[in-house]
Amino acid sequence: MKNIILTQQEIEHKTKRIAYQIYETFVDEKEIVIAGIASNGYVFAEKLAKMVDEISDLKVTLCEVKINKQNPIEEVITSIPAEEYANKALVLVDDVLNSGTTLIYGVKHFLHVPLKKFKTAVLVDRNHKQYPVKADFKGLSLSTSLQEHIHVVFNDNEEYAYLS
Repeated sequence: MKNIILTQQEIEHKTKRIAYQIYETFVDEKEIVIAGIASNGYVFAEKLAKMVDEISDLKVTLCEVKINKQNPIEEVITSIPAEEYANKALVLVDDVLNSGTTLIYGVKHFLHVPLKKFKTAVLVDRNHKQYPVKADFKGLSLSTSLQEHIHVVFNDNEEYAYLS
């Protein structure tokens, strides 16, 4: 049996709350870029982008960020060219913040381009950071042991997060 920490309804609620926080933070902007780290981070970014689009008049551009999680020092690839997010407000999104490795290398990539504002968002923050990175917007903070893992499932018919 899986130890469910977020149900589909809770994920939807937290997504909506984070979307409102994003809107409040970027209310002075005309456009924002929501960049999701492949693969689950991008799915969560899609959900956030859809919700921000529903609750605000901000133009939302979605971007997929590909990072080699086994070797994050390799080149980071984005689905849109840097010119499309330069001088704009950007939110980097992932599903779970574990050690911070993926998020810090994602942040590093975007620091090579001038941005108006730069924030980070995660669905679950595990509080096991090895790098000085934080989530500006988070759905759930959960202190876990290093042996435990958090998995987020985004399927067509079900969404949940569980601890193993």
